Amino acid sequence: MIPPSFIQDLLNRVDIVDVVQRYVPLKKAGANYAACCPFHTEKTPSFTVSPSKQFYHCFGCGAHGTAIGFVMEYAGMGFVEAVKELAAGVGMTVPAMPADASGQTPWKASGGGDEGGSEALLAAMQRATQYYRNELKGSEAAIGYLKNRGLSGEIAARFGIGYAPPGWQNLAQAFPDYASKVLERCGLVVHTEEGKRYDRFRDRIMFPIQNQRGMVIAFGGRVLGQGEPKYLNSPETPLFEKGRELYGLGQARQAIREAGRVLVVEGYMDVVALAQYGVGYGVATLGTATTPLHVQKLLRQSDDVVFCFDGDEAGRRAAWRALENSLEWLVDGKHISFLFLPQGEDPDSYVRQAGKAGLEALLKTEAISLSGFLLRGLSARADTRTREGRARLLQLARPLLGRIKAPALHLMIRKQLAELAGISQAELEELFQIKRTRRAGAPPHADRKLRSTLSRRLLQWILFQPPFAQRVDTGLLDALDSDTETLAAVLEFLRSHPQISYVAALVEHFRDSPHEPLLRQVAGEIMEWGEDLDLEAEAAAFEAALEQLRDKRRKKRVDELLHQARSGSLSEQGKLELQQLLQRDGIPAQK
Repeated sequence: MIPPSFIQDLLNRVDIVDVVQRYVPLKKAGANYAACCPFHTEKTPSFTVSPSKQFYHCFGCGAHGTAIGFVMEYAGMGFVEAVKELAAGVGMTVPAMPADASGQTPWKASGGGDEGGSEALLAAMQRATQYYRNELKGSEAAIGYLKNRGLSGEIAARFGIGYAPPGWQNLAQAFPDYASKVLERCGLVVHTEEGKRYDRFRDRIMFPIQNQRGMVIAFGGRVLGQGEPKYLNSPETPLFEKGRELYGLGQARQAIREAGRVLVVEGYMDVVALAQYGVGYGVATLGTATTPLHVQKLLRQSDDVVFCFDGDEAGRRAAWRALENSLEWLVDGKHISFLFLPQGEDPDSYVRQAGKAGLEALLKTEAISLSGFLLRGLSARADTRTREGRARLLQLARPLLGRIKAPALHLMIRKQLAELAGISQAELEELFQIKRTRRAGAPPHADRKLRSTLSRRLLQWILFQPPFAQRVDTGLLDALDSDTETLAAVLEFLRSHPQISYVAALVEHFRDSPHEPLLRQVAGEIMEWGEDLDLEAEAAAFEAALEQLRDKRRKKRVDELLHQARSGSLSEQGKLELQQLLQRDGIPAQK
């Protein structure tokens, strides 16, 4: 594990312009630098690098991040690799935790004020990974199973595959403090109401699940013999949220870049088998339906995302859920498609019999575009031979179409939908109340600022000028809106790190946290603010927003005191406070 303080020091030493320029030629464009985006095909430069913010952003495909994030995305490296690469360039040495005599990373159940915190949990997961890998080496049954599935030792090592032996408390060999709550919190140990403790994973092939930093945050276990469930994932923990993670992404990055596509399957055994047969660009969801966060992450990896499902009814239902969760993240120029395998096949079995060439031939000829799958699926639910059926088609399509933000794709689907319904495009747009409200020449983000929550606007100002954070009284926040939790976390961090003065260090600190998606979006939004922005006007607007918060808090307190007055429970001190608040708002005090 790399200490957060080292990451901050590294970002203070590197210059993102120098980092990006090693891979992409940049041209000066005002206070920033510009280039054609390296993450999607374009003819007009929309990729911007800001030296003042130490952040990059593409206005075409939405890719954005810090110097570390750029090296990860462009070079296909994991987090640790990218940090080492950047550190070497500025003469820094990445600190490493020492290993003990057994080759395992030292672990303590508590200490340093982090008992049950993320560092302790990550250390426990790392030690468990090493334990399971060592156990695999000594298990003929587990090695035989992997060989029978066609996996080589090289692939097993690449994915860190291990083995949890049968027995109830084997992890006690790796953790002297087996009773530690840390082992429960990270999902390694189960604690029953009767007070019993036992290993969650027993007699299973173990597949470590990593976050973007290459740290193990969970496991998937495949039962070796007979038993239920056949596949078992770690429970959700402070480290692991199934709806955010993709199995095998760290190992697949380079192959995704080389192939120009990412193949999404349903199981970790599918990912490993695909890699064994040369299809290294496969990743998997983890025992859950594809989520919007999955889609967002996938579209950052490649312009071509293919979801691969079994051809049965369950596979088609899963594909439709993936489609629904993709709609809001569609971007013109990016392509999402769906591949349904022949009946009775899964990616593991198919690639073993057809090989890489056979699978890629199927991808080329049988994958259905998202728009095609959408219209085909809607048509199957409505009889378009009748007027009533065509009306139902439009009824089903309307909410789905409304979620698509990609302008060109939205237009194309409208045209085809109108043809299927037997009406003109103009009639469809009038029926759906589709209006072109943006004035000619207005920037695409102009109306977004008007719709921003107050918390989001405060985040924009604070990310643009981190010192603004010192002027916000966190007691004003309460639960303003859906973005308040992230705003509060940012304020807390900046209060304890007042030296941070640019957005990159802030965003990097929250990598892999629940706040990361919103912070990356906001950081991308402020890239649209010119360097010639009137800071005095922005500071005044910021103060006006704070005054709005103070006003909300005053009104809330007045309501509380009035309620007490009506119920007869208002104290003398409360009466005085109410009088002062009412006078401040220009309201005559009531006797």
